[in-house]
Amino acid sequence: MVTQAEPQSQYFYGTGRRKRAIAKVRIYPDDGTAIIVNDKPMEDYFNWLPWQSTVREPFATSGTVGRFRVMAKVYGGGVNAQAEAIRHGISRALVVFDPNLKSSLRRAGFITRDARVKESKKYGLKRARRAPQYTKR
Repeated sequence: MVTQAEPQSQYFYGTGRRKRAIAKVRIYPDDGTAIIVNDKPMEDYFNWLPWQSTVREPFATSGTVGRFRVMAKVYGGGVNAQAEAIRHGISRALVVFDPNLKSSLRRAGFITRDARVKESKKYGLKRARRAPQYTKR
Protein backbone atom coordinates (compact mmCIF):
# COMPACT_ATOMS: atom_id res chain seq x y z
CA MET A 1 0.00 0.00 0.00
CA VAL A 2 1.45 3.32 -1.07
CA THR A 3 0.59 6.34 1.03
CA GLN A 4 1.10 9.86 -0.09
CA ALA A 5 2.62 12.31 2.30
CA GLU A 6 0.49 15.34 2.96
CA PRO A 7 1.90 18.43 1.30
CA GLN A 8 3.43 20.77 3.83
CA SER A 9 1.58 24.04 3.95
CA GLN A 10 3.70 26.99 2.91
CA TYR A 11 5.18 29.11 5.67
CA PHE A 12 7.44 32.13 6.03
CA TYR A 13 10.35 31.98 8.46
CA GLY A 14 12.02 34.61 10.62
CA THR A 15 14.58 34.46 13.42
CA GLY A 16 14.26 36.94 16.25
CA ARG A 17 16.75 37.76 18.97
CA ARG A 18 16.71 39.91 22.10
CA LYS A 19 19.35 39.74 24.86
CA ARG A 20 19.93 35.99 25.32
CA ALA A 21 16.56 34.90 23.88
CA ILE A 22 16.34 33.36 20.41
CA ALA A 23 13.02 32.76 18.65
CA LYS A 24 12.47 30.66 15.54
CA VAL A 25 9.18 31.81 14.06
CA ARG A 26 7.05 30.38 11.25
CA ILE A 27 3.97 32.20 10.01
CA TYR A 28 1.38 30.33 7.97
CA PRO A 29 -1.02 32.30 5.76
CA ASP A 30 -4.32 31.09 7.26
CA ASP A 31 -7.48 32.74 8.45
CA GLY A 32 -6.67 31.48 11.95
CA THR A 33 -5.27 33.78 14.60
CA ALA A 34 -3.63 31.10 16.73
CA ILE A 35 -0.19 31.88 18.12
CA ILE A 36 1.58 28.79 19.46
CA VAL A 37 4.75 29.27 21.54
CA ASN A 38 6.77 26.16 22.48
CA ASP A 39 3.73 23.92 21.76
CA LYS A 40 1.48 25.95 24.08
CA PRO A 41 -1.09 28.64 23.29
CA MET A 42 0.43 32.09 23.68
CA GLU A 43 -2.08 32.96 26.43
CA ASP A 44 -0.72 30.07 28.54
CA TYR A 45 2.96 30.77 27.84
CA PHE A 46 2.76 34.56 28.26
CA ASN A 47 0.16 34.92 30.99
CA TRP A 48 0.58 38.71 31.37
CA LEU A 49 -1.34 40.88 28.88
CA PRO A 50 1.53 43.30 28.00
CA TRP A 51 3.68 40.36 26.88
CA GLN A 52 0.83 39.12 24.68
CA SER A 53 0.35 42.55 23.14
CA THR A 54 4.12 42.74 22.48
CA VAL A 55 3.92 39.55 20.44
CA ARG A 56 0.90 40.82 18.45
CA GLU A 57 2.33 44.28 17.67
CA PRO A 58 3.80 43.49 14.20
CA PHE A 59 0.40 42.37 12.90
CA ALA A 60 -1.32 45.55 14.15
CA THR A 61 1.43 47.76 12.70
CA SER A 62 1.42 46.07 9.28
CA GLY A 63 -2.37 45.70 9.07
CA THR A 64 -2.30 41.91 8.82
CA VAL A 65 -4.34 41.03 11.91
CA GLY A 66 -6.10 37.67 11.54
CA ARG A 67 -4.29 36.63 8.37
CA PHE A 68 -1.58 34.40 9.86
CA ARG A 69 -1.14 31.46 12.20
CA VAL A 70 2.14 31.60 14.15
CA MET A 71 4.31 28.73 15.39
CA ALA A 72 7.29 29.86 17.49
CA LYS A 73 10.07 28.04 19.31
CA VAL A 74 11.87 30.25 21.80
CA TYR A 75 14.63 29.55 24.31
CA GLY A 76 17.04 31.48 26.50
CA GLY A 77 16.61 34.81 28.22
CA GLY A 78 13.77 35.96 30.40
CA VAL A 79 10.07 36.10 29.63
CA ASN A 80 10.08 39.71 28.42
CA ALA A 81 13.12 39.11 26.19
CA GLN A 82 11.41 36.03 24.76
CA ALA A 83 8.29 38.04 23.90
CA GLU A 84 10.41 40.69 22.18
CA ALA A 85 12.41 38.01 20.32
CA ILE A 86 9.15 36.55 18.99
CA ARG A 87 8.06 40.05 17.93
CA HIS A 88 11.36 40.45 16.05
CA GLY A 89 10.95 37.04 14.39
CA ILE A 90 7.35 37.74 13.33
CA SER A 91 8.46 41.07 11.83
CA ARG A 92 11.21 39.41 9.83
CA ALA A 93 8.84 36.69 8.61
CA LEU A 94 6.31 39.32 7.52
CA VAL A 95 9.02 41.04 5.48
CA VAL A 96 9.79 37.71 3.78
CA PHE A 97 6.06 37.37 3.05
CA ASP A 98 5.70 40.92 1.67
CA PRO A 99 8.73 43.22 1.30
CA ASN A 100 6.38 46.24 1.08
CA LEU A 101 5.66 45.87 4.82
CA LYS A 102 9.30 46.55 5.69
CA SER A 103 9.02 50.34 5.83
CA SER A 104 6.12 50.37 8.31
CA LEU A 105 7.73 47.71 10.50
CA ARG A 106 11.07 49.53 10.43
CA ARG A 107 9.38 52.81 11.41
CA ALA A 108 7.90 51.03 14.42
CA GLY A 109 11.37 49.69 15.33
CA PHE A 110 10.58 45.98 14.95
CA ILE A 111 13.08 45.10 12.21
CA THR A 112 16.21 46.39 13.95
CA ARG A 113 17.79 43.91 16.33
CA ASP A 114 18.17 45.40 19.81
CA ALA A 115 21.85 44.67 20.46
CA ARG A 116 21.90 45.60 24.14
CA VAL A 117 23.11 42.63 26.19
CA LYS A 118 24.48 42.25 29.70
CA GLU A 119 28.09 43.35 30.02
CA SER A 120 30.45 40.66 31.26
CA LYS A 121 32.10 40.84 34.67
CA LYS A 122 35.70 42.05 34.83
CA TYR A 123 38.30 40.54 37.14
CA GLY A 124 39.17 42.61 40.20
CA LEU A 125 35.67 44.14 40.20
CA LYS A 126 32.47 43.05 41.89
CA ARG A 127 30.34 43.34 38.76
CA ALA A 128 30.98 44.60 35.24
CA ARG A 129 31.97 48.08 36.45
CA ARG A 130 31.39 48.17 40.23
CA ALA A 131 34.71 48.37 42.03
CA PRO A 132 35.26 47.36 45.67
CA GLN A 133 34.66 50.22 48.07
CA TYR A 134 37.74 52.32 48.76
CA THR A 135 38.70 52.88 52.41
CA LYS A 136 41.23 55.57 53.27
CA ARG A 137 41.96 54.37 56.85
